[in-house]
Amino acid sequence: MPRRLAFLFALAVLPASLIAAEKGKAITSLADVDEDFSVQGEYLGSVLDENCCCQPVGLQVVAMGNGEFTAVEYAGGLPGYGWKIGGHRVKYKGKRDGDNVVLTGEKNQIEIADGQATIKTVGEYKTIGRANRVERESGTMGACPPCGAVVLFDGSNTDKFKNGKMTEDKLLIEGTETAIGYGDMRLHLEFRLPYMPHARGQGRSNSGVYVQSRYEVQILDSFGLDGEFNECGALYRERKPDLNMCLPPLSWQTYDIWFRGPRFGEDGKKTENARFTVWLNGVPVHDDVEQPSGTGAGKRIGEGPNPLPTKLQNHSNPVRFRNIWLAETGRARTQSTKSLAKIRTTNPEIAAILKSIGYLK
Repeated sequence: MPRRLAFLFALAVLPASLIAAEKGKAITSLADVDEDFSVQGEYLGSVLDENCCCQPVGLQVVAMGNGEFTAVEYAGGLPGYGWKIGGHRVKYKGKRDGDNVVLTGEKNQIEIADGQATIKTVGEYKTIGRANRVERESGTMGACPPCGAVVLFDGSNTDKFKNGKMTEDKLLIEGTETAIGYGDMRLHLEFRLPYMPHARGQGRSNSGVYVQSRYEVQILDSFGLDGEFNECGALYRERKPDLNMCLPPLSWQTYDIWFRGPRFGEDGKKTENARFTVWLNGVPVHDDVEQPSGTGAGKRIGEGPNPLPTKLQNHSNPVRFRNIWLAETGRARTQSTKSLAKIRTTNPEIAAILKSIGYLK
């Protein structure tokens, strides 16, 4: 399986209205964002370390509503681009001060204006670093379905979904499921989170991809968070992502999910656990991991060899989807050498041998 990580970076200061985001409202259009939206996002630059050596630095700044912000500083760059998993991170809090935003951490202070963050020491206010606002795009954005893949949604219709609905701009609305079930698969989809600066926790742009209705890969606005077991990229409440690769809301993001269902013996007992590889925005966050049970609400359904529909969860937040396809790589089935022999044996001489040793009747 390839490990190509591709990102496109560009300096950006996005336009914003001068009206504060309404509390509790989910904003789905750049035309409706508040002035804090142009500050929220990722920043990439450099900072002087304790030895006065210049080092790469990344920042993620999160709008929390009413001109308040949190931020995380990453030594070496951004998650998936320079920052080492488990590496040094520093958290900041602050608010808008006129046209600027001032954030304070344990040792340093960050001032943000016109798309640039200036890092200063607390007390002396000596400038030790600068970072510019950037936008990243997933390396699998716009991925084309391979030969033989099932195109589930391309904006033309919702025929492959049960009770599927589209927006006026041809995006799939959350709260639907595939019309039929699929077995082992590679699933690609692109999703967009609404901007909800006042919301917190599980109320902030929540949805999920329920593979076979049993295993939830969480969708949530987890930008700038720690990457916990109930946040974006997690196998919900069972396994947290290896790193938090969630991008800011209103950015198009990607999931690429490789799923191998559990295997069952002739007696109906499970012989192998399900396995997942998950890329969030082109970066592996689960690498061929075992999942011993269903997750979230999928636990109530229970595991089985029968493929069930894959759901796009409705959690009352307007998460939107596009470019959804899957390549089916097989179906979980009971492991029976005898049944395989029946299927694969067409030569009468071999059939006679198999019959003589009890594999065929």
